[in-house]
Amino acid sequence: MDPGPRLRRTWPIVTAAGQRAVIIGGGIAGLASAALLARNGYDVDLLEQQDCLGGRAGSWARDGFRFDTGPSWYLMPEVFDHFFRLLGTTARDELDLERLDPAYRVFFEGIDEPVDIRADVAVNVATFDAIEPGAGARLRAYLTSARDTHDIATRRFLYSSFQSVVPLLRRDVLARAGRLLGLLTRPLETFVATSFADHRLRQILGYAAVFLGSSPDRAPSMYHLMSHLDLADGVNYPHGGFTRLIEVIARLAEKEGARLHTHAVVTAIDATPARRGRARATGVRYRAADGTERTIAADVVVSAADLHHTETELLPPSLQTYPQRWWDRRESGPGAVLVYLGVRGGLPELAHHSLFFTRDWTANFDDIFGDHPRVPDPASCYVCRPSATDSSVAPPGMENLFVLVPVPADPSIGRGGLSGGGDAAVERIADAAIDQVATWSGATGLRDRIVLRRTVGPGDFVADLHAWSGGALGPAHTWRQSAFLRGRNASRRVHGLYYAGSSTIPGIGLPMCLISAEILLKRLRGDRSTEPLPEDRRAT
Repeated sequence: MDPGPRLRRTWPIVTAAGQRAVIIGGGIAGLASAALLARNGYDVDLLEQQDCLGGRAGSWARDGFRFDTGPSWYLMPEVFDHFFRLLGTTARDELDLERLDPAYRVFFEGIDEPVDIRADVAVNVATFDAIEPGAGARLRAYLTSARDTHDIATRRFLYSSFQSVVPLLRRDVLARAGRLLGLLTRPLETFVATSFADHRLRQILGYAAVFLGSSPDRAPSMYHLMSHLDLADGVNYPHGGFTRLIEVIARLAEKEGARLHTHAVVTAIDATPARRGRARATGVRYRAADGTERTIAADVVVSAADLHHTETELLPPSLQTYPQRWWDRRESGPGAVLVYLGVRGGLPELAHHSLFFTRDWTANFDDIFGDHPRVPDPASCYVCRPSATDSSVAPPGMENLFVLVPVPADPSIGRGGLSGGGDAAVERIADAAIDQVATWSGATGLRDRIVLRRTVGPGDFVADLHAWSGGALGPAHTWRQSAFLRGRNASRRVHGLYYAGSSTIPGIGLPMCLISAEILLKRLRGDRSTEPLPEDRRAT
């Protein structure tokens, strides 16, 4: 297929003509890595074990309903647009984005009226003031701090491989050193509590920690920057769902020349014998769809698969940078029970995004992350109703619901299934969430109107994605697992082996996965800068 005219690159390129790269995993990080490396001159093969691309950002369809199986929030639009500009295009040209208003709705246990977060900062300020007099002005100050933290993080941390501290010793970092240290070591929950007393406002500002696979009392207050993303920048939705985003990036990767293979299960990373403590990657072994064992030689191997699986299953112990004992000292993000529901009739009580918060969410998070984990009861949960915005995801007169219940990262909770056929614990959690959503929101007869039901449990994350501990997101963003403490994106034991995705820097979420692909490219170029790469200015 003719890829069409290429835009002239106006940013500096260090080509890798003749070098072959193999990428393990066809989620968003693997696809983004394939696209960037192919554009940079690598001969790229990507191997995905499933029959379709997307990984956690997959898609499932049945009876006229289509569900995004994972990510559903489009935040940090500047990261997406920057990534597309590196490929000579723009998000505007590739995606049909709609700004959601309300951005999301929040239901609180024991309180009849939900709170809407709107696409207008002034309205949100007024909402905070109405709940807690004086909180509006404090919200403006909070968002100013969030913006400043976001900007310094983007310039100095998010796009850094942390190979050298020299680029971090800039005036803007040094001038904020004391404040940044405090933000890293102080929990988000405590930081929020200094400005807001009402528990509803604290929950609205603290829930962003869940996006990071953590909890407000465990995530560093550095991540209050997340509040600027939804309360000020707003929340978008790509029509066609997040599977459309995956399709676009896959198409761009193929346009650059990358070859994308599905039904290709990688079984080992090949390397030369270690010399002076370090081996060299030479390729991968994989099992093709026909069951045959095959090998692809490569100069560069990039694993965008789960890092725990990569290190402990695809490499021998002598070549593991992160062996099991390293993981034993780390903290997983939460597991999740996912429920995909096709519902007869309308559900105007729910926004596109709705959050359901228990009153005692300290106990809720302790149940998930504490020393004696158990499924919370009741549990806070999240509901996405994309049919509120996108008519393509459900038949006429029907609604599409995606329900996510955070639970401990414990595969023994079980696996899901169709029509209530999953493991008993998973189905009980789903039943409780459906009843909770109906009762708190006033969605009368929700359970009786369900015409399609599928559940997914922590056991499915292990079976389908090799997810460490059955986690739904990746390693939690605690202070010991953020920035340069999160883990390198290159093997110490195997030259030519690199990592991308939510397991490595910069972390969890679709924007972070795109950035991880760019950090990979910078590392291959020998670029130790902290800023995003220069864009193709002809991409307008």
